Amino acid sequence: MKRREALEKKKSIEELIKNANDPLKDHLNSLPCSYRHYNRNGLSVYLESGIGSNLSSFKKQYIQKLLKVNMEAAYGPKEWVFEEKVKRKEMVAPDARYVFVREIVDNEDGMQPPGDSFVGFLQYRFVLEEEMPVAYVYELQLEQCVQGKGLGKFLMQLVERIAYEYRMSAVMLTVQKGNVFAMDFYVSQLRFVVSSNSPSRMGFNTSYEILYKAVDCEAKEK
Repeated sequence: MKRREALEKKKSIEELIKNANDPLKDHLNSLPCSYRHYNRNGLSVYLESGIGSNLSSFKKQYIQKLLKVNMEAAYGPKEWVFEEKVKRKEMVAPDARYVFVREIVDNEDGMQPPGDSFVGFLQYRFVLEEEMPVAYVYELQLEQCVQGKGLGKFLMQLVERIAYEYRMSAVMLTVQKGNVFAMDFYVSQLRFVVSSNSPSRMGFNTSYEILYKAVDCEAKEK
Protein backbone atom coordinates (compact mmCIF):
# COMPACT_ATOMS: atom_id res chain seq x y z
CA MET A 1 0.00 0.00 0.00
CA LYS A 2 2.81 2.38 0.88
CA ARG A 3 4.57 1.66 -2.40
CA ARG A 4 1.35 2.21 -4.34
CA GLU A 5 0.72 5.49 -2.52
CA ALA A 6 4.27 6.63 -3.25
CA LEU A 7 3.92 5.79 -6.95
CA GLU A 8 0.56 7.54 -7.17
CA LYS A 9 1.99 10.63 -5.50
CA LYS A 10 4.97 10.63 -7.86
CA LYS A 11 2.66 10.32 -10.86
CA SER A 12 0.50 13.15 -9.55
CA ILE A 13 3.54 15.42 -9.14
CA GLU A 14 4.77 14.58 -12.65
CA GLU A 15 1.36 15.51 -14.03
CA LEU A 16 1.44 18.84 -12.18
CA ILE A 17 4.84 19.71 -13.67
CA LYS A 18 3.80 18.52 -17.13
CA ASN A 19 0.67 20.66 -17.00
CA ALA A 20 2.60 23.73 -15.83
CA ASN A 21 5.19 23.23 -18.60
CA ASP A 22 2.56 23.07 -21.35
CA PRO A 23 4.01 25.40 -24.05
CA LEU A 24 0.50 26.55 -24.96
CA LYS A 25 -0.04 28.03 -21.51
CA ASP A 26 0.73 31.69 -20.92
CA HIS A 27 1.26 31.81 -17.16
CA LEU A 28 0.47 35.51 -16.95
CA ASN A 29 -2.99 34.81 -18.38
CA SER A 30 -3.84 32.73 -15.32
CA LEU A 31 -3.38 35.81 -13.08
CA PRO A 32 -5.44 38.99 -12.62
CA CYS A 33 -4.72 41.76 -15.17
CA SER A 34 -3.01 43.78 -12.44
CA TYR A 35 -0.01 41.47 -12.75
CA ARG A 36 0.59 42.57 -16.35
CA HIS A 37 1.67 46.06 -15.31
CA TYR A 38 3.81 47.69 -12.65
CA ASN A 39 3.29 51.40 -12.08
CA ARG A 40 4.99 52.60 -8.90
CA ASN A 41 7.87 54.77 -7.70
CA GLY A 42 8.02 56.70 -10.99
CA LEU A 43 8.33 53.50 -13.01
CA SER A 44 5.75 52.22 -15.52
CA VAL A 45 6.37 48.83 -17.15
CA TYR A 46 4.49 46.13 -19.02
CA LEU A 47 5.11 42.37 -18.64
CA GLU A 48 4.98 39.71 -21.34
CA SER A 49 5.62 35.96 -21.30
CA GLY A 50 8.19 33.97 -23.25
CA ILE A 51 9.53 30.41 -23.73
CA GLY A 52 13.19 29.49 -24.15
CA SER A 53 12.71 27.51 -27.35
CA ASN A 54 10.79 30.36 -29.02
CA LEU A 55 13.02 33.35 -28.25
CA SER A 56 13.72 35.83 -31.03
CA SER A 57 17.31 36.71 -31.91
CA PHE A 58 16.81 40.14 -30.38
CA LYS A 59 15.66 38.67 -27.04
CA LYS A 60 18.56 36.21 -26.96
CA GLN A 61 21.05 39.02 -27.54
CA TYR A 62 19.37 41.16 -24.90
CA ILE A 63 19.48 38.36 -22.31
CA GLN A 64 23.18 37.66 -22.99
CA LYS A 65 24.06 41.33 -22.79
CA LEU A 66 22.23 42.00 -19.51
CA LEU A 67 23.62 38.82 -17.91
CA LYS A 68 27.15 39.91 -18.76
CA VAL A 69 26.62 43.43 -17.43
CA ASN A 70 25.07 42.25 -14.16
CA MET A 71 26.93 39.00 -13.47
CA GLU A 72 30.47 39.07 -14.88
CA ALA A 73 31.90 41.01 -11.94
CA ALA A 74 30.28 38.65 -9.41
CA TYR A 75 31.83 35.56 -11.02
CA GLY A 76 35.09 37.10 -12.16
CA PRO A 77 36.30 37.31 -15.81
CA LYS A 78 37.82 33.80 -15.91
CA GLU A 79 34.92 31.95 -14.29
CA TRP A 80 32.41 33.97 -16.31
CA VAL A 81 33.75 32.51 -19.59
CA PHE A 82 32.53 29.06 -18.47
CA GLU A 83 29.40 30.32 -16.71
CA GLU A 84 28.29 32.29 -19.74
CA LYS A 85 28.32 29.13 -21.87
CA VAL A 86 26.16 27.35 -19.29
CA LYS A 87 23.68 30.21 -19.18
CA ARG A 88 23.41 30.30 -22.98
CA LYS A 89 22.27 26.67 -22.96
CA GLU A 90 19.86 27.30 -20.08
CA MET A 91 18.48 30.33 -21.89
CA VAL A 92 16.97 28.38 -24.81
CA ALA A 93 15.77 25.26 -22.96
CA PRO A 94 12.18 24.27 -23.92
CA ASP A 95 11.06 24.36 -20.27
CA ALA A 96 12.62 27.78 -19.58
CA ARG A 97 9.80 30.27 -18.99
CA TYR A 98 10.27 34.03 -19.11
CA VAL A 99 8.65 37.23 -17.97
CA PHE A 100 10.09 40.14 -19.97
CA VAL A 101 9.81 43.67 -18.61
CA ARG A 102 9.21 46.54 -21.02
CA GLU A 103 9.19 50.18 -20.08
CA ILE A 104 6.07 52.11 -21.12
CA VAL A 105 6.64 55.56 -22.62
CA ASP A 106 4.47 58.32 -24.02
CA ASN A 107 4.11 58.51 -27.78
CA GLU A 108 1.58 59.80 -30.30
CA ASP A 109 -0.57 56.69 -29.99
CA GLY A 110 -0.76 56.88 -26.20
CA MET A 111 1.00 54.77 -23.56
CA GLN A 112 2.50 51.91 -25.59
CA PRO A 113 5.58 49.73 -25.05
CA PRO A 114 8.01 50.19 -27.99
CA GLY A 115 9.59 47.04 -29.40
CA ASP A 116 13.10 47.55 -28.02
CA SER A 117 12.21 48.91 -24.57
CA PHE A 118 13.28 45.90 -22.44
CA VAL A 119 14.52 46.81 -18.97
CA GLY A 120 14.78 43.34 -17.42
CA PHE A 121 13.62 39.74 -17.38
CA LEU A 122 12.82 36.82 -15.12
CA GLN A 123 13.53 33.18 -16.02
CA TYR A 124 12.00 30.27 -14.10
CA ARG A 125 11.16 26.59 -14.54
CA PHE A 126 8.87 24.01 -13.00
CA VAL A 127 11.00 21.14 -11.68
CA LEU A 128 11.14 18.38 -9.05
CA GLU A 129 13.19 19.18 -5.94
CA GLU A 130 13.21 17.16 -2.71
CA GLU A 131 10.36 15.06 -4.16
CA MET A 132 8.22 18.19 -4.44
CA PRO A 133 7.12 20.27 -7.45
CA VAL A 134 8.69 23.72 -7.32
CA ALA A 135 9.04 26.87 -9.38
CA TYR A 136 12.80 27.36 -9.65
CA VAL A 137 13.98 30.91 -10.44
CA TYR A 138 17.03 30.74 -12.69
CA GLU A 139 17.46 34.46 -13.33
CA LEU A 140 16.13 37.78 -12.10
CA GLN A 141 17.96 40.50 -14.02
CA LEU A 142 17.07 44.21 -14.15
CA GLU A 143 18.68 47.20 -15.81
CA GLN A 144 20.40 49.47 -13.33
CA CYS A 145 18.01 52.32 -14.20
CA VAL A 146 14.98 50.40 -12.83
CA GLN A 147 16.62 48.85 -9.76
CA GLY A 148 15.61 50.00 -6.29
CA LYS A 149 12.02 50.78 -7.29
CA GLY A 150 10.28 47.66 -6.02
CA LEU A 151 10.17 45.92 -9.40
CA GLY A 152 12.30 42.95 -8.33
CA LYS A 153 10.07 42.30 -5.32
CA PHE A 154 6.99 42.54 -7.54
CA LEU A 155 8.42 39.98 -9.99
CA MET A 156 9.24 37.53 -7.19
CA GLN A 157 5.72 37.93 -5.79
CA LEU A 158 4.47 37.20 -9.29
CA VAL A 159 6.45 33.92 -9.37
CA GLU A 160 4.99 32.98 -5.99
CA ARG A 161 1.50 33.59 -7.34
CA ILE A 162 2.21 31.52 -10.48
CA ALA A 163 3.60 28.72 -8.28
CA TYR A 164 0.43 28.81 -6.20
CA GLU A 165 -1.85 28.81 -9.26
CA TYR A 166 -0.07 25.76 -10.70
CA ARG A 167 -0.02 23.96 -7.33
CA MET A 168 3.73 24.02 -6.79
CA SER A 169 5.00 23.42 -3.26
CA ALA A 170 7.67 26.12 -3.15
CA VAL A 171 9.74 28.71 -4.98
CA MET A 172 13.48 28.02 -5.07
CA LEU A 173 16.59 29.78 -6.37
CA THR A 174 20.39 29.78 -6.19
CA VAL A 175 22.27 32.88 -5.07
CA GLN A 176 25.99 33.67 -4.80
CA LYS A 177 27.12 34.19 -1.20
CA GLY A 178 29.32 37.05 -2.32
CA ASN A 179 26.30 38.91 -3.68
CA VAL A 180 25.45 40.52 -0.35
CA PHE A 181 22.70 42.70 -1.84
CA ALA A 182 20.92 39.70 -3.38
CA MET A 183 21.20 37.60 -0.20
CA ASP A 184 19.72 40.43 1.85
CA PHE A 185 16.97 40.95 -0.74
CA TYR A 186 15.83 37.32 -0.75
CA VAL A 187 16.33 36.51 2.94
CA SER A 188 15.47 39.77 4.74
CA GLN A 189 12.88 41.28 2.39
CA LEU A 190 11.24 38.24 0.78
CA ARG A 191 11.65 35.79 3.69
CA PHE A 192 13.42 33.03 1.79
CA VAL A 193 15.39 30.56 3.90
CA VAL A 194 18.36 28.28 3.25
CA SER A 195 17.12 24.96 1.86
CA SER A 196 17.94 21.62 3.47
CA ASN A 197 19.69 20.59 0.23
CA SER A 198 21.89 23.71 0.12
CA PRO A 199 25.63 22.81 0.31
CA SER A 200 26.14 24.68 3.60
CA ARG A 201 23.40 22.62 5.28
CA MET A 202 25.20 19.44 4.22
CA GLY A 203 28.63 20.52 5.44
CA PHE A 204 30.09 21.73 2.12
CA ASN A 205 31.80 25.07 1.64
CA THR A 206 30.73 26.50 -1.73
CA SER A 207 30.27 29.96 -3.22
CA TYR A 208 26.47 29.72 -3.33
CA GLU A 209 23.36 28.92 -1.32
CA ILE A 210 20.07 27.36 -2.37
CA LEU A 211 17.10 29.25 -0.96
CA TYR A 212 13.41 28.41 -0.84
CA LYS A 213 10.08 29.84 0.17
CA ALA A 214 7.26 27.41 0.88
CA VAL A 215 3.93 27.84 -0.89
CA ASP A 216 2.06 25.04 0.94
CA CYS A 217 2.18 23.44 4.39
CA GLU A 218 3.83 20.21 3.22
CA ALA A 219 6.82 22.12 1.89
CA LYS A 220 7.17 24.05 5.16
CA GLU A 221 7.25 20.80 7.15
CA LYS A 222 9.71 19.13 4.80
